[in-house]
Amino acid sequence: MNKAVIALVAVALVAAAGFVGFWFGQQRDASPATQVAAPKTNAAFASVVVEASKVAKAALPQGITAVGSLRSDESVTVRPEVAGRINSIHFHEGERVAKGAPLVKLDTSVTEAEERQARANLTWAKQKYQRALDLEKQGFISSQAKDEAENNLKVSEAALALAEAKLAKLTITAPFSGIIGLRSVSVGDYVKEGADMVNLEAIDPLKVDFRVPEVYLTQLRVGQTLELTLDAMPGRTYQGKLLAINPLIDAAGRSVVIRAQVKNQDAALRPGMFARVRLFTRDVQEALVVPEQAIVPQGEEWFVYRVVDGKAQRAKVDIGQRRDGKAEIVKGLDAGDLVVTAGQLKLREGVPVQVATTQRDATGTGAPPKADATPAPVPKS
Repeated sequence: MNKAVIALVAVALVAAAGFVGFWFGQQRDASPATQVAAPKTNAAFASVVVEASKVAKAALPQGITAVGSLRSDESVTVRPEVAGRINSIHFHEGERVAKGAPLVKLDTSVTEAEERQARANLTWAKQKYQRALDLEKQGFISSQAKDEAENNLKVSEAALALAEAKLAKLTITAPFSGIIGLRSVSVGDYVKEGADMVNLEAIDPLKVDFRVPEVYLTQLRVGQTLELTLDAMPGRTYQGKLLAINPLIDAAGRSVVIRAQVKNQDAALRPGMFARVRLFTRDVQEALVVPEQAIVPQGEEWFVYRVVDGKAQRAKVDIGQRRDGKAEIVKGLDAGDLVVTAGQLKLREGVPVQVATTQRDATGTGAPPKADATPAPVPKS
């Protein structure tokens, strides 16, 4: 009895399943338009809205980029030539001083006494020599006695000159005009010969030393212009000229040391600052440029996304110099190509794109960017 009931239930379930499958098949065959419309909806949803700009031609100067350090035009650490006790200091730290201005004066009491003694000896030697001349003319002394008096006079003159030189060295003066640094001595200190007292820097103009690979040696000329930027002063650019080229090639790095000169009239630049240098070695040439934001770095390579037939196409490019928000394209693009400048993170190769905004190209021409990238609403009928 139970087996018969189970068999009837199984037959009923199989029949119900068959009916349900037949009904769904009829519904699927009856609505083919739905199957066609669905891919269209998905394709429209996959389009990515981006901003783009055309590859343009611009005149760019050709040059070499490097990093360097600023140096004083003249720099010295003031040191005494003779030992002595500091009697007075005639400068304030950080102020400008003129060439020859007194900086430090040592105690002169002993040296002044020696100078007075030498001067008195010179006076006595002159009198003796004059008397010897008179006596020789009268025949009362020999020529040898007159020569001895003359020699004593010369010795006295030399002794006075020596005393005056020692006295002068007790006053340390500025060897050139510049800005005085921070002193390491005070009034009353006893300093020995060669002891560091204070540094003096001439900072207008400044020198900048940097290195370039030896392969650029044939392109270097004294007098070439350069452009200087500093991380400590973003947005500011300084102009300079190549001053000298070291004739010795560094064998360790195969590089050439170059020294340039930069004006510093406002004293904003200081020695020791890190600088980025662009040395212009050739005349202005026409180059392909794109906005820097179009460049997508990946490892050590650079890519851009082009818009070709409404789809994103990734292209590898070689980058040259960068100036004023523009990047030079050495290889990989042609003039007039449309490259994506915003929205690259959402792109993949072959993804459909919709250009909502066409920015001005790198030369400043073309359509201006829109304030809002959202498409305009369709007016109601």
